[in-house]
Amino acid sequence: MTDATPVSLEYRTEVKQLLDILAHSLYTDREIFLRELISNASDALNRVQYEMLTNPDVVGADQELAIRIQVDADAKTLTLVDSGIGMNRDELVENLGTIAHSGARTFLQSAGEGQAALEEIIGQFGVGFYSVFMVADAVSVTSRSFRPEDQAWTWRSSGDSRFTLEPAAQTERGTTIMIHLKEDAAEFANGWRIEQIVKKHSDYVSFPIYLVEPEGEPRIVNRRSALWRQSPSKVEAQEYEEFYKQLTFDSEAPLLHIHMVADAPVNLRAVLFIPARRERGLFHLRPDHGLRLYSRKILIQQFNKDLLPDYYRFVDGVVDSEDLPLNVSREMVQSNPVMRQMRRALTNRLNKELKTLADEEPDRYATFWQEFGVFIKEGVVTDTANQEALVDLLRFRTSKGGDAWVSFKEVAERMQPDQQAIYYVLGEDLKSVARSPHLDYFRAHDIEVLYLVDPIDGYVTSILHEAAGKPLQNVDDAGLSLPQDDETAQDVVAQEAFGPLLARVKAVLGDRVRDVQESKQLVNSPCRLVSPSDSFDRDLQRLRRLTEEDYTTPAKVLELNRRHPLVANLARLVTSTPDDPVIDAAIEQLYDNALLLDGLHANPVDMVERIQLLMEQAVAAKAKAD
Repeated sequence: MTDATPVSLEYRTEVKQLLDILAHSLYTDREIFLRELISNASDALNRVQYEMLTNPDVVGADQELAIRIQVDADAKTLTLVDSGIGMNRDELVENLGTIAHSGARTFLQSAGEGQAALEEIIGQFGVGFYSVFMVADAVSVTSRSFRPEDQAWTWRSSGDSRFTLEPAAQTERGTTIMIHLKEDAAEFANGWRIEQIVKKHSDYVSFPIYLVEPEGEPRIVNRRSALWRQSPSKVEAQEYEEFYKQLTFDSEAPLLHIHMVADAPVNLRAVLFIPARRERGLFHLRPDHGLRLYSRKILIQQFNKDLLPDYYRFVDGVVDSEDLPLNVSREMVQSNPVMRQMRRALTNRLNKELKTLADEEPDRYATFWQEFGVFIKEGVVTDTANQEALVDLLRFRTSKGGDAWVSFKEVAERMQPDQQAIYYVLGEDLKSVARSPHLDYFRAHDIEVLYLVDPIDGYVTSILHEAAGKPLQNVDDAGLSLPQDDETAQDVVAQEAFGPLLARVKAVLGDRVRDVQESKQLVNSPCRLVSPSDSFDRDLQRLRRLTEEDYTTPAKVLELNRRHPLVANLARLVTSTPDDPVIDAAIEQLYDNALLLDGLHANPVDMVERIQLLMEQAVAAKAKAD
């Protein structure tokens, strides 16, 4: 048994700094300290509730699982009592005397630099308890562990550099926090004020929260009923929003909520939320992703990652099932057959609700897509079972869609009568692909092309070969079969001049290109790079450039436009003054330009010296002509 001698210990340096920030800050929304304490108490109650499923020797097995808040305006004290799992001496030191998280320093740095308001970052680095010192002159925490052999201890601190520990006489399991309020925090000894805070931040805590005032009977002040076990027709929209904010600490309302109630093929009660934003503030209050899993209103897992596919990891919410045994171990949850049925039902419902949102509220879906579209693409790549449903959710910018997000179905419906495929172009960003030479032919023939600029897009197209009943084709395909234009246009370079130019380009670029040939599709651009027919990983080249340290640019086929004045003039120079240094410099720059537009250039800085040479030549020629 641990020595029962009272001791005085010193905080670690980072705790001292933290307490100084909290105790002396001009923090305006100090009420969140109570949210943090209630959240900790609720976690302790969940833990002991779970412990009692398998352990018959828990201290105080007949105690009510509840939280009690006592106010005393005369004494300027606020006391919070829970009958949770409790702590022994070592756990008090570990949980309250130190910050066992490397994130503490990040918290201190963020608070010191003013990167975010304190209310946005308290709670996420294991420092939530210390927020009590925004309102407290002194705090005592007395706790009795659930273990019969453990003794009760009291932890005390005034928010300075030290804390004390001494044995306590408490016999009931749980934790009692007594807060001696600062003069300017007397409002928190007012029962009405406490009730308002509870309703605002902790109304849906699943254990009763009693308010105990000096005069009057204790009364429950939180709603407590599990919202997910109610009928969806009886829950107001505002209630979903309040529940979401209390569940996630997100200040914004969710973009979408989904309330599921099912009895077959599996008993399931769930409320899922899609947040308004992918990044919820500078820091996210939740330390991990996953859904809260309950069995008959008893929390089994805080962050369950098996109820939804990984690409839906941005979804928050709670899931409850009476088909899960109460004594299921956390290790057995993943392999439970009920879990597989629940996962299938939840995933199908999410797919269905997102499809409905896309069809009926395209503007709201566009908001969703901009925040979470990359996750849907991840699902297309990784989840073959749900691929068809996810493909319907994909959206793209296109050469004819402007700023609108367009589906495969919409593009297919706008195809030209003789068009055989849906075409796409891969590139670095929207501006680059909009200028891509690959689009010359398609612009001239009013054919819509999808703009794919996310690194993951190459994975999507390498796996997905058709959509909306049409094949998908990359516009950089050298073997692309398209109707040819009339070649009677003016300024076509004669073959006797074009042949030497092709040979010169091959000589200059060497192994960096597979071949150099005439383009049948270019209209306004001088050249483009196309993939050889045996280039099976062409759609993954951009991703490889971003992820591979030793990435080398693939050898492609360079096509030249005989109608372009730059190509025509280069051909004349090769014939008339083959030793002119501007020829090789221009060839190198044409090649680099094509790489850059395709998002494949490994180091664009290398172009600077050559661009300067070309500029000097152009300026000199202009000055000489004048």
